[in-house]
Formats: sequence, C-alpha cells, structure tokens
Amino acid sequence: MSEWKKMKLGELCDFINGGAWSDKEYVSEGIPVLKVTNCKNSGFSLSELSYLPYSLEQKYIQNKLQRYDVIIATVGSHPNLVNSSAGRSVIANSFVEGFYLNQNAVCIRTKDEDVLDQLFWGYYSKYYLFQHYIQMRGKGAANQMRIAISAIKEYPMPLPSINVQRHIASILFRYDSLIENYQKQIKLLEEAAQRLYKEWFVDLHFPGHENTKIVNGVPEGWEKKKVREIGKVITGKTPSTSKKEYYGGQIPFITIPDMHTGIYPTSSQFLSDLGANSQSGKFIPANSLMVSCIGTAGLVCITKEECQTNQQINSLVLNDNSLLYYMYNTFLSLKEHLNNIGSNGATMTNVNKSKFESIEILIPNNSISNLYNKAVEQSFRGIKTLSSQICLLTEARDRLLPKLMSGEIAV
Repeated sequence: MSEWKKMKLGELCDFINGGAWSDKEYVSEGIPVLKVTNCKNSGFSLSELSYLPYSLEQKYIQNKLQRYDVIIATVGSHPNLVNSSAGRSVIANSFVEGFYLNQNAVCIRTKDEDVLDQLFWGYYSKYYLFQHYIQMRGKGAANQMRIAISAIKEYPMPLPSINVQRHIASILFRYDSLIENYQKQIKLLEEAAQRLYKEWFVDLHFPGHENTKIVNGVPEGWEKKKVREIGKVITGKTPSTSKKEYYGGQIPFITIPDMHTGIYPTSSQFLSDLGANSQSGKFIPANSLMVSCIGTAGLVCITKEECQTNQQINSLVLNDNSLLYYMYNTFLSLKEHLNNIGSNGATMTNVNKSKFESIEILIPNNSISNLYNKAVEQSFRGIKTLSSQICLLTEARDRLLPKLMSGEIAV
C-alpha cells in the first residue's frame, strides 16, 4: 500500500449532500427516503421509511441513489460511543437503489471509474484508516457531532492500479452478493408468514372459519388474555459499565441497535459469566420474544440462544411455545399501540413492564395456533439458518477487508 500513489478524495469524487426537505413534504406512499437512522453498521434497516410524493421526483433528482453509491453519515453520536453513527459508511445495494438520500449524510460517487473504481472506494470507506481520519475531524457535542464535507474531501486516497482495485472489490463483493441474496430470501420467507397471519388472524379466514360462530367480533373458542397470562415478562438491565470484568465474555447482550439486524439478532456486545450472574434474574432463554419499549418502540425479535438485554427491551418467555410465531407477528402489529401507550406526553416513548404486561392479546384456540405454528415453522427455521450464514459471511468479509486494503494479502 505504501507504493500506491495518492490523490485527494475531493479530486476523485463528486460529493452530493442529502436533501434538506421539510417533514411537511412527506406522504404515506411515494419515493422512499433513506435517512441516517436507516443506515446501520449491519446494513440497512427499512422497517420505518418516510416517502416523498412522486411529483417531487425531478425537483430532488440529484438525491436519487445509484447502486454502489457510498453514503457517509456526517452528523451523529461520537465514535467513542457505542453504536456511534457519525462517520458511518454504507454502500447502496439493490434494497435502496432509487431511494432519495436525506440530510445529515453525503453521497460520494467516483468521477472516473477507470481511476477510482466505485466498489473499491465503497469498501475502502469502511477501512479503519479512513474511518479514523474523518471521525477525528468531527466537531461538536458527543451525542451530536458533525463532520465537515470539506474535511472528507482532503483525505489522501491511495490508488493502486485499476486492475488491483477491481480485483480487491470483486473478492469482497462475493461475500456481499451472497449476503444480499440471503437477505432477499429472508424477506420472502417473512412476508409469506405475515401473509398467512393476516389471512387467518386479521381477515379471520382461518381453517374452519365457515363453521365457526363469531361472538362479539371474536371467533368462538378464542379468548383475550393479557401478556402476563401468556408468559413471563423480563425487563432487561445493563450491568455496571464501570466494571470491565462484567463484559467481554460469551453471553450475548442485546440492545435496540442489534434488533435492527433481523428476526434473530446478532449481538454487538457480550457479557462475562460474572457480569450476567450479577443479574441472574435477567437471563432470557432461546425462543423468547424481545420487544423494544423505550425510545424506538415496536421492534420485535426472537432469541436464538440464551441471552440478556438492556433496559429498553421487554422480553416474553412463553408458557406455550406453539404460540411463538403467532405472538411474533402479533407484536409486530402492535407497533402503533405501543407508541400510543408509551407516549403520555413524554419526549421519549416508554412502555414500562406494567403497561407491557397489561396489553390484551386475542389468542386463538389450540388447534388453530398449532396449525399456524406448523405452517410457518419451516420458514422461521430457514430464516434462522440464513441469518447465521449472514453472520459468518459478514465476519469473514470484515476480517479480510483490512488485510486487502493494507496490502497484507497481495492481489
């Protein structure tokens, strides 16, 4: 790498600021908008999107994302903070191609693909040397730091030969191509389970519905139960962060950012046995449901192994595991309700344990819940397997990237 010539990034790339349109311009359906909050370390979280009307397509056309565009968050929390966002870099893939980029981020696009390959630049933007350079130039408070675009333009970008650039990009892209393919498969499996849920439990076209009486809007034999009657609720807790010996072990510690990684989340933090046992009542077994209830409410995940969570998450350990997939989709449908009961005029949504336990859920009779469980079980197993594969591929790619960029592995 020391032999690679260097040029300022501002000479190599076009920098396109995210659009600074007002919230009043958003509509319920239209052109999807990508915000910094949708850009995660693990990729894109697209469960909550805003939209611009199609009539504004030409007005803001400069903000339309192309595949492989590099998106860098220029505003956010300081890199010293866990799950910091300032300086975070993501590469636009097929999931967000055509979206319009919002403010507090910049799109960086190479001017000449024969000088700087766009995909190579995308992977280099994740390299620790570049990340450190731009993050150290951020200014402002720890929870709201700003990185000047002028500082990013000054970065001395190493330029190996275009063939080397493309070779490095192709090696890393093999991993991302597989990851994206698996993510699409997960999306299809999840959508299939949700369609069946809607058909059976929203439209009430479940097997045998023709011969089932409806009493007060509820199928005969079904009953309403409070969450506390369906299982045990455990509100998470964070062990003392001043005790380093509580962290760095093998026990997953799930936080809200982790919940954006998928139905079966990948933990970014781990507790030691000492740390987890300091709050032994907070263990959550596999096949339990986690629901975010503070700040960002309504994210729903399933535990793939024994773990603990922080205080922003209420978990439900079911009395009857045949209700697992039914309850997963039911909690997904309660996002608006969770936000309503957790607002109370406060600046941050907070659904405490008592409120969460008191939510009423319509529970189908055993035969219907068992049928649904069997109908979607294979889909959820597939999702779990694919999620594990994505985790392994991500780890392998992230180990390989710095070795390729530093020249440790010659290409």
